[in-house]
Amino acid sequence: MAKRDYYDVLGVSKGASSDEIKKAYRSKAKELHPDRNKDNPKSEAAFKEAGEAYDILKDPEKKAAYDRFGHAAFEGGTGAGARPGGGFSQQGDFASAFSDVFDDLFGDFMGGGGRGGARQRAARGSDLRYNLRVSLEDAYSGLQKTINVPTSVACASCDGTGAEGGAEPTTCPTCSGMGKVRAQQGFFTVERTCPTCSGLGQIINNPCKGCHGTGRVEKDRSLSVNIPAGVETGTRIRLGGEGEAGMRGGPAGDLYIFIEVQSHAIFEREDSNLFCRVPVSMSAAALGGDIEVPTIDGGRSRVKIPEGSQSGRQMRLRSKGMPALRGGALGDMFIELAVETPVNLTSHQKELLREFSELSENNNPESNSFFSSVKSFWDGMKN
Repeated sequence: MAKRDYYDVLGVSKGASSDEIKKAYRSKAKELHPDRNKDNPKSEAAFKEAGEAYDILKDPEKKAAYDRFGHAAFEGGTGAGARPGGGFSQQGDFASAFSDVFDDLFGDFMGGGGRGGARQRAARGSDLRYNLRVSLEDAYSGLQKTINVPTSVACASCDGTGAEGGAEPTTCPTCSGMGKVRAQQGFFTVERTCPTCSGLGQIINNPCKGCHGTGRVEKDRSLSVNIPAGVETGTRIRLGGEGEAGMRGGPAGDLYIFIEVQSHAIFEREDSNLFCRVPVSMSAAALGGDIEVPTIDGGRSRVKIPEGSQSGRQMRLRSKGMPALRGGALGDMFIELAVETPVNLTSHQKELLREFSELSENNNPESNSFFSSVKSFWDGMKN
């Protein structure tokens, strides 16, 4: 079976640069790697074909020979670029080709870093989340609150090193501190996490009895948290270094406190503004007058109701709302009137209302306007 053109194998043009060729091979190697194509028996052959193409095209001398003579340049011919007595040798070169993109591939497959350096010995601790509910009053004024956080802390017996008596860990003899080992499997090299040290690069000969070599223990901690005025649901407060302790003396993670402001029986909040629905009697709405309304700071404000007020009418009390989280002016408070219809009327009250209704036929402008529009609508439908 005739070999495919190497440029077609990698999906590049003949004039592609070395960087474009390497990038194309990297993409093909990831796409065709047998570990990703276990159900495709042809993937290994295609993977090797891509490695063979890259081995030729990455080398300027071999590439020049291939551009001139094609595959014949590497089949024992005597064309330019061929070695004395035969074509270029390809045995053992595929492992080298694969090695060029080894770090990129294993960064995807294993989640590890590249070559040329040991792994971080001490692992950073995990970040923690704490959900904290506060009242609207506390969100208005701010508060200092003590919370109990179950977490991992550095072991006091070994000072977080994981070794008995605080002794220093020793370099892993299996991986020489690299945290990973390599093995040759056929035509390519496989890199795996070191089984002796689990990728840490160090081992503990005499583990601490208190933490069993981890360098940390489970414990509840009490923390004092400053909740600033103006917080709202979804506000996130970060406490650096107050999260889970790191492994074997590593840095601690962070603690994130997520605020949830509880709903209120009187006020509704919208950003920095507050809304308060106040019921008023029919007579108070018709005649007008003064009412007292509560404010979020625990005080009272007097509000004047204009004569003839309707349900839904709003009045603003400036600077009686919530403070901005990062300073600035206070929001406003809006009073919404809800005109209340009386219930459980006595016979005398009903009689007075009937009399009032007969006398107030022309005192309901909204009703008159509405029914006038309805009459025009019905007349239009008839025509």
